[in-house]
Amino acid sequence: MRRALSVPVLLVLVPLAASAQGTIIPRCLPIRPCPPPMQWGVVRTASHVQVRMDDRVLHYEVEEQFTNRGGGIAEADYIFPLPGGAAFQDLKLSIDGELVAGETMSADKARGIYEEIVRRQRDPALVEWMGQGMLRARIFPIRPGEVKRVVVRFDAVARREGDALRVDYRRGANSTATRDARGTDGEAETFVLSFADGSASGTPYSPTHRLTRRVSNGRVTVEADGNTREVTILVPIRRSSEAAVSLLAHATSESEKFALITLTPPARSVRHTPRDVTVVLDVSGSMSGRKLAQARAAGRQVLATLDGSDRFRIVDFSTDVRTFRDSFVSASAANIREAQRYLDALEAQGSTNISGALDEALRMHSPEERLPLVLFLTDGAPTVGETQPEAIAAAAARQRGRARVFTFGVGADVNATLVEQLALEAHGTASFVRPDEDVERAVSVVASRLTDPIVTDLRVRADGVRLDRMLPDGPTDLFAGQDLVVLARYEGDGPATLRFSGRSSGGPVEWTERVSFPGRERGNAFVPRLWATQRIGWLTAEKRRGGASTEMNDEIRALGERYAIPTEFTSYLVQEPNNAAVAPPMLRGEAGRGGGVAAQSAPMASDFARAKVSAMQREARTLDEVDAAATASGSARTARRVGARLFVLRDSVWTDARGDAPSMASVRKVRVKSYSAAYFALLRAVPELGEPFGLGDRVVVFGRKVAVEVAADGDEQLSDAQVAAVAADW
Repeated sequence: MRRALSVPVLLVLVPLAASAQGTIIPRCLPIRPCPPPMQWGVVRTASHVQVRMDDRVLHYEVEEQFTNRGGGIAEADYIFPLPGGAAFQDLKLSIDGELVAGETMSADKARGIYEEIVRRQRDPALVEWMGQGMLRARIFPIRPGEVKRVVVRFDAVARREGDALRVDYRRGANSTATRDARGTDGEAETFVLSFADGSASGTPYSPTHRLTRRVSNGRVTVEADGNTREVTILVPIRRSSEAAVSLLAHATSESEKFALITLTPPARSVRHTPRDVTVVLDVSGSMSGRKLAQARAAGRQVLATLDGSDRFRIVDFSTDVRTFRDSFVSASAANIREAQRYLDALEAQGSTNISGALDEALRMHSPEERLPLVLFLTDGAPTVGETQPEAIAAAAARQRGRARVFTFGVGADVNATLVEQLALEAHGTASFVRPDEDVERAVSVVASRLTDPIVTDLRVRADGVRLDRMLPDGPTDLFAGQDLVVLARYEGDGPATLRFSGRSSGGPVEWTERVSFPGRERGNAFVPRLWATQRIGWLTAEKRRGGASTEMNDEIRALGERYAIPTEFTSYLVQEPNNAAVAPPMLRGEAGRGGGVAAQSAPMASDFARAKVSAMQREARTLDEVDAAATASGSARTARRVGARLFVLRDSVWTDARGDAPSMASVRKVRVKSYSAAYFALLRAVPELGEPFGLGDRVVVFGRKVAVEVAADGDEQLSDAQVAAVAADW
């Protein structure tokens, strides 16, 4: 498996700037080695990004086009690093000019089907999880002269920066291997953002591009002019002297209730919290050259954020550990000048003593009135001193006291597990920087956010409902220009009071807001996916910290299959729609090594082959248009998402394929005839059956203790008691 170099998916609650998107590289096999870079003919010829912002949630649709200008058939990997905290929705691949969607199944089963199809040279795409928020779409074949379109959709929460919501996108450049004969990228690029027009937001602006703005049908649309390789757009929001709380909920049953809660602190000024800032820089031999120059610049950026009430230290390490001073010094102009000269004199040599550097950085504890912050940068794995990541992380956890640790992993050789774990256990964030990215920028972005702590140890609780499996799962800190974003499941409904309490430089603070949690709400279907994505990341981090367990693996697998999220146990497979593609004999009717859940939720390959896409879809420009075309043309499809549920077509029956849905043998089953009195009685008693019933005349949908099946031979009448029993068990 390739090492992923993107920002981790789930350690940062609010997304960081999007990592470089959509890079396509040759797929190399022992029998077909990689061609020389300049001979491989696949080049990206177009890249179009559309972002729709609704209620501070960003819905991304990225369409990229690749053309094979070489002389042979190419198999390729499409590498797509998701932004931090983003929830993958789906991927579609153009096959014979048609955009075709895929389905989630066990990773081993999907890979086996893919490899069987490759042997027959048909068109699949397999999206696999590579860790660290990286997706890999294995695409085969790309014939000489052929054009492939890849469309990816994902959701994320817009991060607030000061008095604006920030939308970022960084497009990966065509590499040397994908340049055309003129030596230029030759791409058509667009970036379009739209959001509701109203008094809550001001005129958007961009520090990177000139924007073209238009207003139509109650929405503002802005397009970045010129090269859109790296785009930042800021949408001003109105601030109030009072805290603002928003709630987005999705609830389809008593056991299926999800909430996205956002707290925007009041705009009034707060007293500055004095800080003790420790900068820890790796200066081992591997940091020589450009990386050391960037590390020095990053250190200077941190020094520039300090004011007269702050104190600081600098720790640099290779085989040995050195310090600028033996203890914290005040951020006076003279001390900062001396520290800058110290940074300029750093040289890269020796091994990587991470444990020794952490011991020194966490040795000194700060008094209660000061906030201790540690910014730790390394490009490698520990090679001297303690070298076991688990032991290093455990020792740091024992020593850190109140310190918040923010880590930066640079390059391909960094120990990602250690970098993540150090931040996870210390109320910080972990950032990863690829070799071609700017280390200085990554550190300065984080450092600038840490200049003014608004509240520390912030917790949220609800009176009137029960919040469960909240993310973040413990107290957190809010700095100037930040909001708190919480994802949770909830029990109960109706009026409730949300309480946010923490500590500030002026003493304890608490904000309260009266809200209403709905008992039924079919909108905001992206909220369960966002929650599930972050839950998977939390479970994965817990596995790295304390070791894997069957229960954790089963939950990750079930969440991946239920919400169509690629994980280490699940993959997303797109298959050719008009040719039968049968799974290899050893895969037919079998689950992957993941177990029975995969067998329940993974449709057979022949199901995919029955999918047909109309000519209207060939001309569609967006996935919404593809879906609309399929509905209008009556095209048969084999997988559909209804709210937070996923349905697959099995033997002409639309079947609820949720990963944690019970088998038909383990629940009570109720069969009703479509459009009968019993059918409409259930719709009145359980309104969330409306959307699944709309799939057709043969449907199976699971509740908590009951399965409802619509069938031609179903009951036409149900007694009031029978209907009430279904509602109670739902």
